[in-house]
Amino acid sequence: MFEKLEHLGIAVKNIAESDKLFKKLLGDTFYKQEEVESEGVKTAFYDGGNTKIELLEATTEGSPIKKFIDKKGEGLHHIAFEVDDIHKRMEELRNDGFRLLNEKPKPGADNKLICFIHPKDTNGILIELCMDKDKELNEEDLKTT
Repeated sequence: MFEKLEHLGIAVKNIAESDKLFKKLLGDTFYKQEEVESEGVKTAFYDGGNTKIELLEATTEGSPIKKFIDKKGEGLHHIAFEVDDIHKRMEELRNDGFRLLNEKPKPGADNKLICFIHPKDTNGILIELCMDKDKELNEEDLKTT
């Protein structure tokens, strides 16, 4: 199952402008910003207490975030859950009839491996599974020793 709610992803047109709002709401600016070129997105992470908040800004015209904002406007893009073993969880979800948007985990922001569940299978909500990349390396190292 899911370990915990890892973060909420919010699509924004401009991280710098949105940072002003989130700084007022949360009392601090983002603690980490990075670009994920393969997804055409720039991210900024905030400490929301028990759950992180991730702002997502499109960096390319073909970015899924650009398409999302064009269609729905700025707002909640996805809910991300931490999983203990992303490979195992993906297999279980497929066996339960869920459609996944990627065949295998892919690199995401914040040193994570990620996978998305098709929103048509989750009441219209895009669900992201995520696992620390380091955790996978540690498990693989354990298997070879």
